[in-house]
Amino acid sequence: MTAPDATSSAATSAPATSWRDSLAVYLQPRVLIVLFLGFSSGLPLALSGSTLLVWMREAGVDLKTIGLFALVGTPYTLKFLWAPLVDALHVPLFTRAFGRRRGWLVFSQLLLIVAILLLAMTDPARSPFYVALGALLVATTSSTQDIVVDAFRVESLPESEQAAGMAAYVAAYRIGMLVSTAGALFIVSGFESTGITRTSAWMWGYVVMASMVLIGTITALVATEPEQSVRADAATQADSAFTRVLHAAIGAFSEFLTRKDALVALAFVVLFKFTDAFSGTMTAPFVIDLGFTRNDYAAIVKGVGLAATLIGGFAGGFVARRYSLATSLWIGGVVQALANLSFSWLAVVGTNQWALALAICAENFTSAIGTVIFVAYLSALCQNPLHTATQYALLTALAAVGRTYLSSGAGFIADATGWAAFFVICVLVAIPSLVLLAWLQKRGHFEALGPVRV
Repeated sequence: MTAPDATSSAATSAPATSWRDSLAVYLQPRVLIVLFLGFSSGLPLALSGSTLLVWMREAGVDLKTIGLFALVGTPYTLKFLWAPLVDALHVPLFTRAFGRRRGWLVFSQLLLIVAILLLAMTDPARSPFYVALGALLVATTSSTQDIVVDAFRVESLPESEQAAGMAAYVAAYRIGMLVSTAGALFIVSGFESTGITRTSAWMWGYVVMASMVLIGTITALVATEPEQSVRADAATQADSAFTRVLHAAIGAFSEFLTRKDALVALAFVVLFKFTDAFSGTMTAPFVIDLGFTRNDYAAIVKGVGLAATLIGGFAGGFVARRYSLATSLWIGGVVQALANLSFSWLAVVGTNQWALALAICAENFTSAIGTVIFVAYLSALCQNPLHTATQYALLTALAAVGRTYLSSGAGFIADATGWAAFFVICVLVAIPSLVLLAWLQKRGHFEALGPVRV
């Protein structure tokens, strides 16, 4: 992709967006489409994860077997491997009827519904192997849907709506997860209260969850195919399927690596959310070590924390619309790092529910601001419609490196330093990403992306 020319003065001279305009953008049809697709993406995650584990434990499955089910989530981390197929291949009948992106959306959602129904028909007490197979199918089809939704969002939203679209997506994703966790458990309890067996109650609970995927399917049918996707599809009509896949896979790497300071940008992608990942790994044991109960953790960390995350997501959208991309990244990077000091303060205060709520709100609120702005940056990096899905999947896989690997030593540091000092260190680990941000800004990296006022 050849980035449009832009100057720093063009990026800074644009008038600041008013708060009324910032709020109105969430009512744009394209943003509302992304919101409902976000719900559809968040819904299935727990159905092959935490909700399924509750079902298995109630069915009497032993803890060792339950622990192995963490491997079911593997497709979410490896989805970039088949993202080129989503970018390049047409789905028979679906692509012709709905278009390149919408065809894959409808197809993956129908497969997801079938996978959830298959999982609903299994019995954890009698056939854990088939439960594992069903959960793996749910995770694979769900992660495929994520690939398509990410590409659809990037291609369908103009720059002025990218951050708002991501904020709406994050909020709806969280709500979808809430529906498939607490909502699913309430539904199962409701079915069980009618007198049917527990196994049947779980089956019908999953059937209800499968039907909710139709919200995303209806949204895909109502939506219009992104113009970028239409043009990219027309440009590759003469190529064979193999050629398109090969170009998507190779092009996703080569097109990015030929950019100026590409390796520094990739390092920035890895490190920007590292401060969150490093502290987040230890949040649960920290809360328990201070003397809070499991109910405190559930009500405050998960309940109040969810509300703070949703509000922070929309605040991130407001920030990103009022300021340039580079300035927004500075704001997000600094506030998400400094929020860790609230946990250092909590370590000194001790077991106090109001203090815990304040610390969790500060951390989740600022983390959500950083997340929305960061994903807006990732979206700005993936503007070539020939391989949007592949590049975005690769970048999100890189972003997960900090969460999955670099933060693995957090427990050793917490054990050696104590909680108050540990969370100060969590602030300091953000410095490398801010140094890289300053370097990229000085080198004109953000201007090269175009006049991005997200």
